Amino acid sequence: MHIVTSTDILLPCAEDMGAWSVIACDQFTSEPEYWAAAEARAAEKPSTLSLMLPEAWLHTARADGADGRIADTMRRYLAEGVFQTVPDSFIYVERTLSDGRVRRGLVAALDLEQYDFTGTQRTSVRSTEGTVEERLPPRVNIRRSAPLEMPHTLLLMDDRTDSVLSLAEKAKDTLEKVYDFDLMLGGGRIAGWRVSGETKAAVQSALDALDNAALQREKYGDAAENGKLTFAVGDGNHSLAAAKRFWEEKRETLPENERETDPARFALVEIENIHEPSLVFEPIHRVIFDTDTSAFAAEFTAHRTEWEAEDETLGERVAAAESFCRAYIAAHGGYIDYIHGDDTARSLGEKPNCAAVLLPPVEKSGLFLSVLKNGALPKKSFSMGNARDKRYYLECRKIR
Repeated sequence: MHIVTSTDILLPCAEDMGAWSVIACDQFTSEPEYWAAAEARAAEKPSTLSLMLPEAWLHTARADGADGRIADTMRRYLAEGVFQTVPDSFIYVERTLSDGRVRRGLVAALDLEQYDFTGTQRTSVRSTEGTVEERLPPRVNIRRSAPLEMPHTLLLMDDRTDSVLSLAEKAKDTLEKVYDFDLMLGGGRIAGWRVSGETKAAVQSALDALDNAALQREKYGDAAENGKLTFAVGDGNHSLAAAKRFWEEKRETLPENERETDPARFALVEIENIHEPSLVFEPIHRVIFDTDTSAFAAEFTAHRTEWEAEDETLGERVAAAESFCRAYIAAHGGYIDYIHGDDTARSLGEKPNCAAVLLPPVEKSGLFLSVLKNGALPKKSFSMGNARDKRYYLECRKIR
């Protein structure tokens, strides 16, 4: 069975696509004003904002009953004909980022049987970071009752010859363009083309060719003895982990002959090439709220050398910073949030009773080799681009 494949994709018939498409739920978690602006932009129109729960609302009254409301809205959208079906296709994506660069991608269905987020299996698809277990239950609860899924997971491939995305890019003038619009709140612009027919077959063949043991030995040397690593989860790890956990639950209720084709076995993702020039890895900073900033400054100065040694790996630096923050909170109180973007972290850290730990830039080369050799990086180690350049919810897929 293919690791990733074409599938039936649902796209909205919405007149205002800018109101429909909303940034991933795990962004701007400490900036409620962003989500207030998103609500104002959606303005009661059909919107993916009604189909998800922003993490900024997790500990508010708005989280009460959210899974039921989301599922009801999904069913209503289906009944009202909000969607059109793009059958058995990939979607080739070009995202114009907030700085004007273009990032290419391919929307496809991932076989969750070939993905592991626990670090205990040598599957062809693995997490690059540790999973924050407490972030899974709200997502799993929504998936249990939801008839649809929306992807914000970005799946990385180590495609050094650009064998996959170049096929769709070169053929796009012959493909059907299925969307092209400006994203809300400074997110840039996105365009997508349906990949079907001969181009789809060529793209599928190129994707399958990446899962080759000899090719991976050539890339990774002795580390390839730790199993094939064909795709790595770059972003949206927790949403994909929730999809996997839900599938494991459902799989046990199905007869053997239904397990290969049940829609819950698959998850919609966007595949990107780690060598894409516009794909930039950025650190995820730590911000501590409700704390004594004087005590923080004193302890930070005493411990900062623990994650600033030149010979330390990214994982070691993140682990040291995380350990310091956790120990500080245990001793002095407060709580931690994980923040994307240098400017955002600095701004939050300058607020009263807040402090920020900014981590150094991230080098993306060697990520696949590092995961093969040492396993997943510590949780919340890096982010692919700044917050406004994250994936926006757009496409949907039926999961029951």
